[in-house]
Order: sequence, then C-alpha cells, then structure tokens
Amino acid sequence: MGELAPNAFIGKKATPTDADLAEALGLTKTLWDSLIVAVAAQHGVTTQEWRCYSAKAGWSLRLKRGKRTILWMAPCKGHFRVAFVLGDRAVDAARQGGLPTRILRMIDQAEKYPEGTGIRLPIKSPRDIPAVMKLAVLKLEN
Repeated sequence: MGELAPNAFIGKKATPTDADLAEALGLTKTLWDSLIVAVAAQHGVTTQEWRCYSAKAGWSLRLKRGKRTILWMAPCKGHFRVAFVLGDRAVDAARQGGLPTRILRMIDQAEKYPEGTGIRLPIKSPRDIPAVMKLAVLKLEN
C-alpha cells in the first residue's frame, strides 16, 4: 500500500499548538479544522484528546464520542492522516456501503488487531473527506 509519511511531531515533547499545526499542515489546515467541526456537528464527536504514545510515533489527536474513540488524526508535513479501527460489523458494513474501491482495498490489506481492523487514510484534498465521514458513520453505527 506504500509507505506512510512520518508524523510531523516526532520527538516533540509538547502538545502541538494551533500555530504548530498550521506550519506543519500548510494548506490542509483548513481541512483538518473543518473535519473536526463536521464530525462534532453531524455525529456528536466532541471530545478531543492529544496523545503521544511514544517519541518515535509523534502526536495524534483522538476524536471521541463519550468514552469511545471514533478516529485519530495525525499531522504530517503538508497533509494529515486519519485512522480508524473498525470492528467486524463496521468492516462488513463498509463492504456494503458504497465506499470507493481504493478504500475497500485498504480495508482488505489492513492490519488486523484484537480490537479491529486498522486503516490509515492520507488526507490531502477536500475529495478525501467524504470517505472519512462515511467511515465515521460506519464506526458509530457498528
């Protein structure tokens, strides 16, 4: 599936500020902000939590509804990644749900964890957002 771009905040000790994000994300900062607003408004995913699991992984933003993590957002240079861990029902629903072929291929090739199937989507343009929103719905409903 190709190598993923590294997190923009590898080795940083402090939580990224809005200015740090703007510098790292460049033109995709507006997509980052609008995605956060959209999942909050449409799906009640309102809790935001910055996490750094290790210095080698960098920082990511968890978006949660209640105690349940719906998606992770990882800043890279010039774009960002959105990650989901989908349970079996959500994976089955994704296959029925009219997602683009490239997303279904990612699901088929994705790493399987005890908690579900992990997929990471690079977000570089507005055309990448509809699949993220559809996956968020599948995660919430399943």
